[in-house]
Order: sequence, then C-alpha cells, then structure tokens
Amino acid sequence: MLHASVTDEVLSCLAACARTDEVWRDLDLELFEQHLLDSLAVVELLVQLSERLDLDLSPSEFDRDVWATPRKIIAYLSGRLAFPLPG
Repeated sequence: MLHASVTDEVLSCLAACARTDEVWRDLDLELFEQHLLDSLAVVELLVQLSERLDLDLSPSEFDRDVWATPRKIIAYLSGRLAFPLPG
C-alpha cells in the first residue's frame, strides 16, 4: 500500500470534512466541542478515510472520545494500520 503518511491522509480528509485548515495547525483541536464535526461529517470522514487508507471503518465502531482531536484520530488509525483487526 503506497500512501502519503497516515498523518497527511487524516489531516487532508479532516480538513475537507470539517471545512477548516486549522486541523493542520492544531493537532489537539477539539473537533466536536468546536462544532467542526457533526454526525454527517463523521460519516463522510469515515468513508474518505476508509478509501484512502484501505481500512474497513464502520460507524458502529466510532467512539467520539477516540476521534475527538486530529492527534487522537491519527493515533487510532496508525494503530489500526499496524495491527489490523480480524475481518
């Protein structure tokens, strides 16, 4: 799998779905507290990241605390890529 870094992929998708480039500058930006992500944007983000990272990301596994900041999303997805869950 040839991809840009997980960080670049996550931030690119996140910037598009949250409609702000601030995610590139502040990895600890509270996405839900700042009202940058809502339920529709989360689904859009999951779809984009699934396609770009070739991962099966289901809304049923979404945990708002785990996906609260860009840094947390990057850490979660980096872990998933290193140790994919059994299919």
